[in-house]
Order: sequence, then C-alpha cells, then structure tokens
Amino acid sequence: MGARAKAIFPLALVIGVLSYLWTEFSLNFTFHWVTVSGTDLPGAVGVPQNFHLILPTAFIAWGLFFAAGGDNAAFGKIFLASLFGTVAALVTIPLAYKSAAFPEFWGIALWVGVFAFILVMILIAGDWYYVAGTFPAFAAVFLWWVATGMDGWAPAGADVDLDGAGAGTATGLGAFGGLVSTPWAWVWFDTFVTLICGLVLGLISGKLAALLTPKPKEA
Repeated sequence: MGARAKAIFPLALVIGVLSYLWTEFSLNFTFHWVTVSGTDLPGAVGVPQNFHLILPTAFIAWGLFFAAGGDNAAFGKIFLASLFGTVAALVTIPLAYKSAAFPEFWGIALWVGVFAFILVMILIAGDWYYVAGTFPAFAAVFLWWVATGMDGWAPAGADVDLDGAGAGTATGLGAFGGLVSTPWAWVWFDTFVTLICGLVLGLISGKLAALLTPKPKEA
C-alpha cells in the first residue's frame, strides 16, 4: 500500500463504518423506534412522529465539515451556517404560502429569491460567515418540505381527491404515499437537528481518522 493510500485508508474506513451506523440508527429511529403508537406492525414500518431523523441530510453537513477544513474551526463555521440557513428557510416557508397558495408557485419563488439575496449579503459581516454552508442548509429544509408534502402551501391529504373517488381517500401528499407528511415547523426542526448530527459525525470521523493514521517516521 502506497503512502497516499495509507494516509487515506483510515479516514475512508472510519467514514464507512460511521455511515453504516448512522444509516442503521436513523432509519430505525424514524420508522421503527419513534413512531405513532400502533402503526409499527410486523412486516411493515411505522408512521414517523413529527420529530424524526432524515438519513441523507446528515451527509450534507458531514461533507460541508470537511469542505470547510475538517477541524474545530470548521465545526463552528458549519454550525453557524446550518443555523442561518435553516432559520432563513423557517421564515421563508410561511411567507411563501401566505403570498400565494396552492397551486401557485410564485410566492415560494419570490421569497426564496429574497432570502437567498439576504444570505449572500450577510457576507459583509465578516469571514466568520460561511455562505457556502448556509445555502445547502437553506436548501435542505426545502428539500424535506417538498418531500413531506409542502405543509401550509398544499392542502392536507384528506382534503385532496387524487384518484377521482372523492375527498378523503388520499393518505397525504408526503413521501411513502403520505406516510411521511410533516408540519412545516417540524420540517425545519428535524432538518436542523439532523444537520447537527451530520456535523458531529464529521468531527468524530476526523478525530478517529487522525488517531488511526500512521505517523511519519522520524529521520
């Protein structure tokens, strides 16, 4: 094994193991361990509670941690970026659906544009603000909002006639045929918590890899 491979292998190994553990933990947490009572039947998955973990979202913050330097300073940068980006989305969503309700999209587009402008303008505050991290965090909230049915903007599933058989036949508008339909405020909270989980995973993976990486031999 070459010197470059020896340096990369410990980090790759640690990230691989932690990715397995995070995937196993987050999916079981959301669909088996913390579900609506009576819905986790044998051979099936349960209906997630409003608070749940979002498997892919953690990888966003994990990657941003290393993109920002992979050290303690990077942890602080991405924590603040996650806070600024997700709070901006939290404010954007109600402004968007109150400006233009279902099925119009211009309200969403307008307020996303406004807050994208604001997030970039905050750069004038100094180098502590990492805009390359705020944008993915901002987008992560909208990604999960869309995936879980765009609560607030879209009608509730029970009010939508999707199959022509009359209102009340739809299970919801979220992922898994409406299984994951989440109030928009919880979308923000779940996304923020999961981003921080990913950030912690990044810090742990960096620290463990440093311990396992062979030290250069002294001349």
